[in-house]
Amino acid sequence: MNVVVVESPAKAKTINKYLGPGFTVLASYGHVRDLPSKDGSVKPDEDFAMFWEVDAKSTKRISDIADALKGADGIILATDPDREGEAISWHVLEILQKKKAIKDKAVSRVTFNAITKTAVLDAMANPRQIDMELVDAYLARRALDYLVGFTLSPVLWRKLPGSRSAGRVQSVALRLVVDREIEIEKFRTQEYWSVDAEVTAGGDPFTARLVKHENKKLTKFDLGDEATAHKARDAVSAAAFSVHSVEKKPARRSPPPPFTTSTLQQEASRKLGFNAQRTMQAAQKLYEGIDIGGETVGLITYMRTDGVQAAPEALTEARDVIAGLYGKDYVPESARIYKTKAKNAQEAHEAIRPTSLNRNPGKLRLDGDLGRLYELIWKRMIASQMEAARIERTTIELESGDGQTGLRATGQVIQFPGYLAVYEEGRDDAEDEDGARLPPVNEGAAARVLNVKADQHFTEPPPRYSEASLVKKMEELGIGRPSTYASILTVLRDRAYVKMEKNRFIPEDKGRLVTAFLEQFFARYVEYDFTAGLEEKLDLVSDGKLNWKALLREFWTDFHAAADDIGELRVSQVLDALNESLGPHIFPQKEDGSDPRLCTTCGTGRLSLKTGKYGAFIGCSNYPECRFTRPIAQSEGDGDAAETADRELGVNPKTMQAVWLKNGRFGPYVEEAGEKPKRASLPKGWLPAAMDIDKALRLLELPRDVGAHPEDGKMIQAGIGRYGPYVLHEGTYANLESADEVFDVGLNRAVAVLAEKRAGGRGARGQAAALKELGNHPEDGAPIKILSGRFGPYIKHGSTNANVPRGKDPLEVTLEEAVGLIAERVAKGGGKKPVKKAAAKKPAAAKKTGDKPPAKNPAEKRIASKEVVAKKKAAVKKPTAASLGVTKVVGKKKPAAKKD
Repeated sequence: MNVVVVESPAKAKTINKYLGPGFTVLASYGHVRDLPSKDGSVKPDEDFAMFWEVDAKSTKRISDIADALKGADGIILATDPDREGEAISWHVLEILQKKKAIKDKAVSRVTFNAITKTAVLDAMANPRQIDMELVDAYLARRALDYLVGFTLSPVLWRKLPGSRSAGRVQSVALRLVVDREIEIEKFRTQEYWSVDAEVTAGGDPFTARLVKHENKKLTKFDLGDEATAHKARDAVSAAAFSVHSVEKKPARRSPPPPFTTSTLQQEASRKLGFNAQRTMQAAQKLYEGIDIGGETVGLITYMRTDGVQAAPEALTEARDVIAGLYGKDYVPESARIYKTKAKNAQEAHEAIRPTSLNRNPGKLRLDGDLGRLYELIWKRMIASQMEAARIERTTIELESGDGQTGLRATGQVIQFPGYLAVYEEGRDDAEDEDGARLPPVNEGAAARVLNVKADQHFTEPPPRYSEASLVKKMEELGIGRPSTYASILTVLRDRAYVKMEKNRFIPEDKGRLVTAFLEQFFARYVEYDFTAGLEEKLDLVSDGKLNWKALLREFWTDFHAAADDIGELRVSQVLDALNESLGPHIFPQKEDGSDPRLCTTCGTGRLSLKTGKYGAFIGCSNYPECRFTRPIAQSEGDGDAAETADRELGVNPKTMQAVWLKNGRFGPYVEEAGEKPKRASLPKGWLPAAMDIDKALRLLELPRDVGAHPEDGKMIQAGIGRYGPYVLHEGTYANLESADEVFDVGLNRAVAVLAEKRAGGRGARGQAAALKELGNHPEDGAPIKILSGRFGPYIKHGSTNANVPRGKDPLEVTLEEAVGLIAERVAKGGGKKPVKKAAAKKPAAAKKTGDKPPAKNPAEKRIASKEVVAKKKAAVKKPTAASLGVTKVVGKKKPAAKKD
């Protein structure tokens, strides 16, 4: 018997059916260990030693694998066929070896590009060992990302308060978005005109454009104003034209190759409206297997790949399917063989294609995202092996008798559709091609102008990036890897560095600040060529041509020095540099020509970028006399007024339940359908218009586990409560700066925030800071508070302390519940019973209690008061209330109140 380890339970279930009773297939549930989110997990001074931590959930899964190995002959590591998959297998093996669970058992590694019975059995028959060169490339990438994050982010927090962490590749992707926005802001619209004529040359009319005027070939901006355009229009109206030439050119359009990860994400964005993460979630399910007729079948090949090649059997099958569905005319003479053109492609497996093209999407009838994505993949693969489309492009040139004026008509006709009968690739921001069919005309024939018009146009700035165009640009530059594009774009949105409007990326002010900061002080590390060059070096590590620690040493020497240099700078120096860099964005020129930096409140101060506890803002140089402040960008309204209707955001891939954005009595919220619907309110600052399925799922999964506290091993959680975002550990709640931080706060940051709360949240007498003020007790009017104590949250009323019930959110405790808990505590002898308010309103004469002397009458009190004063003047001894015989008189001021 052999133990087989894969990543996911879905994959395990499918493979288990193929292998039979001689195998036990277990899932690792992805990575089983990671670098702890705290300083020191990678130690450059110790030759980049890396310290890994197994999380609590993975400990149980590793134990299950170890237990299964006790009676097994060996272990087969069958994780995904890429760098991450190789790393997961290495981690699992490392842990098992430390647990001494391997001993003399056989260890082998297998990979398969598709989860089909044939592919799995072939892989089992051809095992290998773990590829340590791939593992080294993974270790280098992981160490690089860690060192950049834990070196750069603290610098960013100190020098630019309110900013979030900066990642190695995310920062470069953000720069792409910011650079495009700067292009758009610098763009100056230019006017131009065109002249079009409706012409006939003895047959049907067609449209021709003016291309020559006054015997000069026109360029785009030659007709730059209305007067010039109308003059040209009149010249066309007055001229007599003939057909100067008719040119017909046959052309062929070849089909695009099958999908890679990036092209799949691009096409799913253009044609289906999916973001990258949604695409990959659906593709993962199609790869791992879908139940079809009682059998679980992997429907597509592995979905993280740079490769465009397909296996020979897939090409043969594609040609057979095409011949059966479309006829032999649509099958080329030989199969099409594609080669990868990506700048730094290194993945060894196939393109993304159906495991069997005979599974027609119309017959499978998959639901929702899975069905739409499978159809896209199927059509692309079929089209890639079809005959080219044959097109005839026609150009008709018309000229006036004097040769001074010329018109041109262009068109194209599809004579044989070829692959276009199945699929046509989408394009971003491409100009429309003129596909009009032109009538037959003869050279030399007379042409008559039926109508002519002049149209005004304006140049437009370059378009903002969509997900599809940004992924395409990153791929062209060699930035990132296929498996990272989705997470990169998600991080940019989640950290509020960008926002999405009409499916386009727009940089937020904090994103521009971070980019400007990095360009000013870490310019080399956000250069496109540098990042792409680093990717190429990582590929050399994968190929065994570069030592991974040599790569780290080369990078770290310069990077660490740059971080130390910026650490010496004062915040004011950083702000001066950013004021200069961001000046055109923060202080755009005014229409009246006045100084855009002049303070409108005091009239003399200069406005500039400043930072505070909650981030950057614009303030006046005359502070504190002038307290004018404003956000970096003036708000134009949140635009949420129309976002009141319910709308479906998408489907939770784990439960396959629909997730909705709704507007309720207490504001907008997200809800997952089901017998017991899960709901989560939108945090402050989250706009309904910007909500998508990714954000909704993250909200619905709160609270989340951050990690075990290093002191006691108890779990720290992050969530969003009634009073905002927080981290919680053993009853101590510590606020986070923003709702976005809840989703990516690491263990190191959480521990620091909790320590600050515990250290600074107490008053002068050591009283714990209140988590919540509930109000006054109904019997004695004394305040009731919820405090955070050493052993958890508790309710305080006078000298009575009552624990908040285990599992109860202390911020959700009501006044009525607190009163009941206090009463229970008093009944058990743990405090004093509240004295009713009525007792405090009795006449001044106090009751006699025990051996206390009776209260003095007013005359006696005056005498006693004088005696006190006399004794004080004598300065013999500081008297006490007891030495004077003074007792408390309800409703009257104590004589003892007159102190020195």
